Amino acid sequence: MAITDHLIKTERLILRPFEKSDLDEVLNYYSLPDVQRYLDWKARDKLETKAALDEMRKQTRLSRPGEALTLAAVRKSDAKVIGHVTLRYTDATAAQGEIRFAIAPTVRRHGYGTEAVGATITLGFDEYKLHRIYARTAGHNEASAKLLKGLGMRLEAHYREHALFQGEWDEELHFAILDREWQRSTKVREISRHKVA
Repeated sequence: MAITDHLIKTERLILRPFEKSDLDEVLNYYSLPDVQRYLDWKARDKLETKAALDEMRKQTRLSRPGEALTLAAVRKSDAKVIGHVTLRYTDATAAQGEIRFAIAPTVRRHGYGTEAVGATITLGFDEYKLHRIYARTAGHNEASAKLLKGLGMRLEAHYREHALFQGEWDEELHFAILDREWQRSTKVREISRHKVA
């Protein structure tokens, strides 16, 4: 099933396939050096960002390993693209997927990343019947690690000085969650939300 068949709505976001008209908003965050380091397609200017956007626009299916869904995170309040989230199908036998995300620095620390990533994890487990979803982040990226832990993902590995990046040793953290763990943690979050209300 192609993701173009539906939208995902959260409390404050709409997750949808990218459109050509998103270019300027994508450029606002995608080409920033602190975002670029972790993205699939490098982009320093508008032309390179357009090429990256063209590739992300093609990522609309998740039916076999290697395919990916990339969704624009659009803020409902002003219809602005503030980031994106990607779910990549990595292993058919083990029913595994990898989640990646980027949120514009100007809107970080407002919970948008948690909404977008959480909704995409739910999509992976409920719609595509994945068994395990994992995420990788840089060892010094405390915000991403906090987001993943906050969603109930467990730290499974910490790779120390495993690669050289721009002349410095890089570290990487690997997080994961199983479908049954996600269902359990989702129920706990719903119960907590109702107790507060």
